[in-house]
Amino acid sequence: MTNWSKLRRTIADWATSLDDIGIDVGRTHISLFNAVWMIFVVIAVLVFGRVVSRVGRRMVRSMKGLDGTQRALGEKLLTVTVWTIAVLVGIDAVGINLTTLTVFSGAFGLAVGFGLQKTFGNLIAGVILLMDRSIKPGDVIALTDTKGSTFGVVHRIGVRAISVTTRDNREILIPNEILMTTQVENWSYSSRLVGITVPINISYGSDIALAEKLLIDASRTVPRVLADPEPSVLLHAFGQSGIEMLIYVSIEDPENGVANVQSDVLKAAWHSLKAHGVEIPLPQSDVALRDSDGLRKLAEALAGRGIN
Repeated sequence: MTNWSKLRRTIADWATSLDDIGIDVGRTHISLFNAVWMIFVVIAVLVFGRVVSRVGRRMVRSMKGLDGTQRALGEKLLTVTVWTIAVLVGIDAVGINLTTLTVFSGAFGLAVGFGLQKTFGNLIAGVILLMDRSIKPGDVIALTDTKGSTFGVVHRIGVRAISVTTRDNREILIPNEILMTTQVENWSYSSRLVGITVPINISYGSDIALAEKLLIDASRTVPRVLADPEPSVLLHAFGQSGIEMLIYVSIEDPENGVANVQSDVLKAAWHSLKAHGVEIPLPQSDVALRDSDGLRKLAEALAGRGIN
């Protein structure tokens, strides 16, 4: 008898011994062998699912013909497929008849409808976002909801939520379903070119043509402001305190922030206007005194009491 035959006979004897240790529940025999086999199958399914999913994700990431969105979608679909196959094979290996699972389909449907509705909604929303490519990793988005506003770069799109990295290096998780039902500003959807408006006031006694030239030249000195399209200045309105003007500039890296560009443009404009004598007015208002006789009598009364 060969060593392989001896090993098979030994395993068969062990299996028979473990199968004899158990209890009968109706027509079902529950033995120690069944418990050991079930534990082994569960461990094998978990190991198989993790290893194959990890190898599959690495293969998808190594495909140079796919962009970031297609890779993320491929990884998600591959992971779901691998785990579905692993679970079905594990159920069959344990000896559970798949046709008997139809009995639990109604209860499972209720569980999905009541308890897992949000989970499946976020899963489907994530797949849709990756398929229509409306939001993809690397996009700069701005979202405003009842909990506040969020501005940042999409780091990754997961099964439940997307990860957005803000300017202060905070990572915010936003459920996928919210992105499907809330208005989202995608600053890099079709182009990374973003226009910024910077308001500024000058006094009424200023030379408008000179002020426009100074503001355009000051905007060009900001490193992140693009030369094409070039900065422009428009006269917006005649305000109470001064002439309201708008500076239009463009950038192509919104992920690095917008407020800092506005700050740099205003600083450059301040120094340029100040150097050339163009005033930035302070808030002011006119007060009209209609009853001058009454005020004169009040002043005389106060003066008579020694109050100046």
